[in-house]
Amino acid sequence: MDFNSSLRIAATGLHAQTARMRVIAENLANADSAGKAPGEEPYRRRIPTFEASFDPSVGGKVVEVGRLAYDMSDFSSRYEPGHPAADASGYVQYPNVNPLIEAMDMREAQRTYEANLNVVTVTRQMLGRTLDILRG
Repeated sequence: MDFNSSLRIAATGLHAQTARMRVIAENLANADSAGKAPGEEPYRRRIPTFEASFDPSVGGKVVEVGRLAYDMSDFSSRYEPGHPAADASGYVQYPNVNPLIEAMDMREAQRTYEANLNVVTVTRQMLGRTLDILRG
């Protein structure tokens, strides 16, 4: 595997983790978004999916962002009879987003992004050293 292949593979990882962090940020931004009317569903948590595919130009597998899946777990309900989206019993449905889980997912995505960035950094250093050797 050459330097360019290594950089391309790491770049696909960077792109995938960037997309993952964007979805997590969207989930966090909508964590308290209730519906606007009774019976209207609130925001549903989204989960990014990834697919590995063989790329003949790099001679290895690369990661691609797949479709966004929806978390089909139950919504949480809170008793708020004055809320415009409250049902007849006074309960309002809130998104199935757990900020603690989203924070842990964000941390994992950040660390994976940093690992791919380290691959890019080390590859560039190796390329620079190779050029220095060839010049000398």
